Amino acid sequence: MFSLFLLNFNWKELLMGHEEWSFLLEIILRTAIMFIAIIIGLRILGKRGVKQLSIFELVVIIGLGSAAGDPMFNKDVGIISSIIVFIVIIILYSIVTFFISKNKKFETLVEGKSICLIKNGEFAIQNFKKENLGSDEFFSELRLKGISQLGQIEMAIEEVSGEISVFFFEEENVKYGLPILPHSLDKSSEQIIKKGHYACTFCGHTEEKNIGKGGHCIICKKINWIPASNKRRIT
Repeated sequence: MFSLFLLNFNWKELLMGHEEWSFLLEIILRTAIMFIAIIIGLRILGKRGVKQLSIFELVVIIGLGSAAGDPMFNKDVGIISSIIVFIVIIILYSIVTFFISKNKKFETLVEGKSICLIKNGEFAIQNFKKENLGSDEFFSELRLKGISQLGQIEMAIEEVSGEISVFFFEEENVKYGLPILPHSLDKSSEQIIKKGHYACTFCGHTEEKNIGKGGHCIICKKINWIPASNKRRIT
Protein backbone atom coordinates (compact mmCIF):
# COMPACT_ATOMS: atom_id res chain seq x y z
CA MET A 1 0.00 0.00 0.00
CA PHE A 2 2.72 2.42 1.03
CA SER A 3 4.84 1.39 -1.98
CA LEU A 4 1.89 2.10 -4.27
CA PHE A 5 1.48 5.54 -2.64
CA LEU A 6 5.16 6.34 -3.27
CA LEU A 7 4.89 5.24 -6.89
CA ASN A 8 1.82 7.40 -7.56
CA PHE A 9 2.99 10.42 -5.56
CA ASN A 10 3.61 13.58 -7.62
CA TRP A 11 7.33 13.99 -6.86
CA LYS A 12 7.76 16.65 -9.54
CA GLU A 13 5.23 18.97 -7.87
CA LEU A 14 6.86 18.37 -4.47
CA LEU A 15 10.34 19.17 -5.74
CA MET A 16 9.66 21.78 -8.42
CA GLY A 17 6.20 23.18 -7.69
CA HIS A 18 4.61 24.30 -10.95
CA GLU A 19 7.91 24.93 -12.73
CA GLU A 20 9.54 22.72 -15.32
CA TRP A 21 12.88 20.96 -14.79
CA SER A 22 14.44 23.32 -17.33
CA PHE A 23 13.89 26.18 -14.85
CA LEU A 24 16.74 24.77 -12.71
CA LEU A 25 19.26 26.11 -15.22
CA GLU A 26 17.52 29.49 -15.13
CA ILE A 27 17.69 29.48 -11.31
CA ILE A 28 21.45 28.90 -11.48
CA LEU A 29 21.85 31.80 -13.92
CA ARG A 30 19.56 34.10 -11.88
CA THR A 31 21.39 33.28 -8.65
CA ALA A 32 24.78 33.91 -10.22
CA ILE A 33 23.65 37.30 -11.56
CA MET A 34 22.15 38.42 -8.22
CA PHE A 35 25.20 37.10 -6.33
CA ILE A 36 27.43 39.30 -8.46
CA ALA A 37 24.99 42.21 -7.97
CA ILE A 38 25.21 41.79 -4.17
CA ILE A 39 29.02 41.83 -4.27
CA ILE A 40 29.03 44.95 -6.45
CA GLY A 41 26.46 46.63 -4.19
CA LEU A 42 28.46 45.93 -1.02
CA ARG A 43 31.65 47.12 -2.70
CA ILE A 44 29.92 50.39 -3.56
CA LEU A 45 28.63 50.71 0.01
CA GLY A 46 32.16 50.27 1.32
CA LYS A 47 33.41 48.86 4.61
CA ARG A 48 30.91 50.93 6.57
CA GLY A 49 28.09 48.83 5.18
CA VAL A 50 29.55 45.45 6.18
CA LYS A 51 30.99 46.12 9.65
CA GLN A 52 29.02 45.55 12.86
CA LEU A 53 25.69 46.90 11.67
CA SER A 54 23.74 49.85 13.03
CA ILE A 55 19.94 49.89 12.61
CA PHE A 56 20.22 51.98 9.44
CA GLU A 57 22.83 49.69 7.91
CA LEU A 58 20.80 46.61 8.84
CA VAL A 59 17.81 48.06 6.96
CA VAL A 60 20.02 48.56 3.90
CA ILE A 61 21.38 44.99 4.01
CA ILE A 62 17.88 43.53 4.47
CA GLY A 63 16.68 45.61 1.53
CA LEU A 64 19.48 44.34 -0.67
CA GLY A 65 18.84 40.76 0.45
CA SER A 66 15.12 41.00 -0.28
CA ALA A 67 15.76 42.49 -3.70
CA ALA A 68 18.25 39.74 -4.50
CA GLY A 69 16.34 36.78 -3.11
CA ASP A 70 13.11 36.73 -5.07
CA PRO A 71 14.50 36.87 -8.63
CA MET A 72 16.86 33.98 -7.85
CA PHE A 73 14.03 31.43 -7.90
CA ASN A 74 10.79 33.28 -8.74
CA LYS A 75 10.06 33.27 -12.45
CA ASP A 76 7.57 36.11 -12.11
CA VAL A 77 10.20 38.53 -10.79
CA GLY A 78 12.42 40.05 -13.45
CA ILE A 79 16.12 40.64 -12.83
CA ILE A 80 16.00 44.17 -14.25
CA SER A 81 13.43 45.28 -11.66
CA SER A 82 15.61 43.87 -8.87
CA ILE A 83 18.68 45.65 -10.24
CA ILE A 84 16.68 48.91 -10.23
CA VAL A 85 15.79 48.26 -6.56
CA PHE A 86 19.52 47.75 -5.86
CA ILE A 87 20.39 51.04 -7.53
CA VAL A 88 17.68 52.96 -5.63
CA ILE A 89 18.80 51.48 -2.28
CA ILE A 90 22.44 52.39 -2.97
CA ILE A 91 21.51 55.93 -4.04
CA LEU A 92 19.36 56.39 -0.89
CA TYR A 93 22.18 54.99 1.24
CA SER A 94 24.62 57.44 -0.30
CA ILE A 95 22.25 60.39 0.28
CA VAL A 96 21.60 59.44 3.91
CA THR A 97 25.29 58.85 4.71
CA PHE A 98 26.10 62.25 3.15
CA PHE A 99 23.65 63.99 5.49
CA ILE A 100 24.88 61.87 8.41
CA SER A 101 28.40 63.18 7.83
CA LYS A 102 27.15 66.78 7.69
CA ASN A 103 24.61 66.92 10.51
CA LYS A 104 25.10 65.42 14.00
CA LYS A 105 21.41 65.65 14.89
CA PHE A 106 20.46 63.78 11.73
CA GLU A 107 23.08 61.12 12.52
CA THR A 108 21.59 60.63 15.99
CA LEU A 109 18.07 60.46 14.53
CA VAL A 110 19.02 57.77 12.01
CA GLU A 111 21.60 55.71 13.90
CA GLY A 112 20.91 56.46 17.56
CA LYS A 113 23.72 57.28 19.98
CA SER A 114 26.08 55.56 22.36
CA ILE A 115 24.73 55.19 25.87
CA CYS A 116 26.47 54.62 29.22
CA LEU A 117 25.18 51.50 31.00
CA ILE A 118 27.68 51.21 33.87
CA LYS A 119 29.50 54.04 35.61
CA ASN A 120 31.93 53.61 38.51
CA GLY A 121 30.93 49.99 39.03
CA GLU A 122 27.18 50.57 39.21
CA PHE A 123 24.35 50.48 36.69
CA ALA A 124 23.29 53.79 35.15
CA ILE A 125 19.71 52.77 35.91
CA GLN A 126 17.86 55.40 33.85
CA ASN A 127 19.95 54.62 30.76
CA PHE A 128 19.72 50.86 31.24
CA LYS A 129 15.92 51.01 31.40
CA LYS A 130 15.84 52.66 27.96
CA GLU A 131 17.60 49.73 26.32
CA ASN A 132 15.85 46.48 25.42
CA LEU A 133 18.58 44.49 27.13
CA GLY A 134 18.08 41.69 29.67
CA SER A 135 20.47 41.46 32.59
CA ASP A 136 21.44 37.85 31.78
CA GLU A 137 22.28 38.83 28.20
CA PHE A 138 24.26 41.84 29.39
CA PHE A 139 26.14 39.88 32.05
CA SER A 140 27.04 37.28 29.42
CA GLU A 141 28.54 40.03 27.24
CA LEU A 142 30.62 41.25 30.19
CA ARG A 143 31.81 37.76 31.14
CA LEU A 144 33.09 37.27 27.60
CA LYS A 145 35.37 40.24 28.31
CA GLY A 146 36.77 38.54 31.42
CA ILE A 147 34.65 40.48 33.94
CA SER A 148 33.43 38.72 37.09
CA GLN A 149 32.05 41.67 39.08
CA LEU A 150 30.91 45.21 38.27
CA GLY A 151 33.47 46.89 40.55
CA GLN A 152 36.13 46.16 37.92
CA ILE A 153 34.37 48.51 35.47
CA GLU A 154 34.92 52.26 35.37
CA MET A 155 32.52 52.67 32.47
CA ALA A 156 30.62 50.43 30.04
CA ILE A 157 29.07 51.96 26.94
CA GLU A 158 26.63 50.43 24.46
CA GLU A 159 27.69 51.63 21.01
CA VAL A 160 25.25 52.31 18.17
CA SER A 161 26.25 48.95 16.66
CA GLY A 162 25.11 47.15 19.82
CA GLU A 163 28.67 46.32 20.85
CA ILE A 164 29.65 46.92 24.49
CA SER A 165 32.80 49.01 25.07
CA VAL A 166 34.32 48.58 28.52
CA PHE A 167 36.84 50.77 30.33
CA PHE A 168 38.43 49.22 33.41
CA PHE A 169 39.67 50.57 36.71
CA GLU A 170 43.39 50.18 37.35
CA GLU A 171 43.95 47.04 39.41
CA GLU A 172 44.63 48.97 42.63
CA ASN A 173 41.38 50.95 42.16
CA VAL A 174 39.03 47.99 41.69
CA LYS A 175 35.97 48.39 43.97
CA TYR A 176 33.56 46.04 45.62
CA GLY A 177 30.85 45.28 43.08
CA LEU A 178 27.93 43.09 42.10
CA PRO A 179 29.18 39.58 41.10
CA ILE A 180 27.90 38.53 37.67
CA LEU A 181 29.02 34.90 37.40
CA PRO A 182 26.24 32.40 36.60
CA HIS A 183 23.83 31.85 39.51
CA SER A 184 25.59 34.52 41.59
CA LEU A 185 22.27 36.36 42.08
CA ASP A 186 20.34 33.25 43.14
CA LYS A 187 21.01 33.74 46.87
CA SER A 188 19.91 37.35 47.24
CA SER A 189 18.30 38.18 50.55
CA GLU A 190 16.74 40.99 52.55
CA GLN A 191 18.68 39.81 55.61
CA ILE A 192 22.40 40.35 56.27
CA ILE A 193 23.83 37.36 58.15
CA LYS A 194 27.47 38.43 58.13
CA LYS A 195 29.02 41.88 58.34
CA GLY A 196 30.69 43.00 55.11
CA HIS A 197 30.24 44.64 51.74
CA TYR A 198 26.97 43.91 49.94
CA ALA A 199 25.64 44.80 46.50
CA CYS A 200 22.09 45.67 45.50
CA THR A 201 20.94 43.04 43.00
CA PHE A 202 18.99 45.61 40.97
CA CYS A 203 21.38 48.54 40.47
CA GLY A 204 24.73 47.19 41.67
CA HIS A 205 25.17 49.85 44.36
CA THR A 206 27.45 48.58 47.16
CA GLU A 207 27.36 49.36 50.87
CA GLU A 208 29.02 48.01 53.99
CA LYS A 209 26.32 46.27 56.02
CA ASN A 210 25.97 45.04 59.58
CA ILE A 211 24.06 41.92 60.61
CA GLY A 212 20.29 42.39 60.44
CA LYS A 213 17.89 43.88 57.90
CA GLY A 214 19.60 45.02 54.72
CA GLY A 215 17.23 47.92 54.28
CA HIS A 216 16.47 49.88 51.12
CA CYS A 217 19.14 50.69 48.52
CA ILE A 218 19.74 54.44 48.57
CA ILE A 219 19.86 54.49 44.73
CA CYS A 220 16.94 52.33 43.57
CA LYS A 221 15.08 51.67 46.87
CA LYS A 222 15.15 47.89 46.31
CA ILE A 223 15.73 45.56 49.28
CA ASN A 224 17.56 42.50 47.91
CA TRP A 225 21.30 42.18 48.59
CA ILE A 226 24.10 39.73 47.94
CA PRO A 227 27.72 39.68 49.18
CA ALA A 228 29.80 41.98 46.99
CA SER A 229 33.07 40.90 45.38
CA ASN A 230 36.32 42.83 45.07
CA LYS A 231 37.97 40.24 42.85
CA ARG A 232 40.55 41.60 40.38
CA ARG A 233 40.57 40.70 36.70
CA ILE A 234 43.03 38.07 35.53
CA THR A 235 44.52 39.25 32.23
